[in-house]
Amino acid sequence: MKKIAVFPGSFDPFTIGHEGIVKRGLNIFDEIIVSVGANPLKQSYYSLETRKLMITKVFQDEPRVKVDHYEGLTVDYCRRHGARYILRGLRTAADFEFERAIAQSNKVLESEIESVFLLTIPEHAHVNSTIVRDIIRCGGDASAFVPDSINIKDYTGGEK
Repeated sequence: MKKIAVFPGSFDPFTIGHEGIVKRGLNIFDEIIVSVGANPLKQSYYSLETRKLMITKVFQDEPRVKVDHYEGLTVDYCRRHGARYILRGLRTAADFEFERAIAQSNKVLESEIESVFLLTIPEHAHVNSTIVRDIIRCGGDASAFVPDSINIKDYTGGEK
């Protein structure tokens, strides 16, 4: 049976930390679906389509990575796509506590889906989308925090 993982997130924007988790996850899974959560209650800096375009560009040469989006519960999305794993990255103890609570709730909702956590490499532990977004919003150079294939200047932010 094919081991499919969903890597869910807002990815606003997609960072080198996210990229690292997906690349390392490919050593474990046959396929990873990077799925952008579309949350109508959350104001995103980049549009859903822009975020998907960024991620697609990063993995354009990796056929085992698919890019998609979803609304609703992650476990429902996993069921629809035959994924038995949810892939998540951990930077800090606070990340662990937050992700543990979600993983345990997901286990109650769908016992057949496992959450798999990968620690970020130390060089990426400080990288998070909120900080990167603030750098971009203030006109700073965020190139050190996003994958090389993303030229952040090619994408406009603050889209409605």
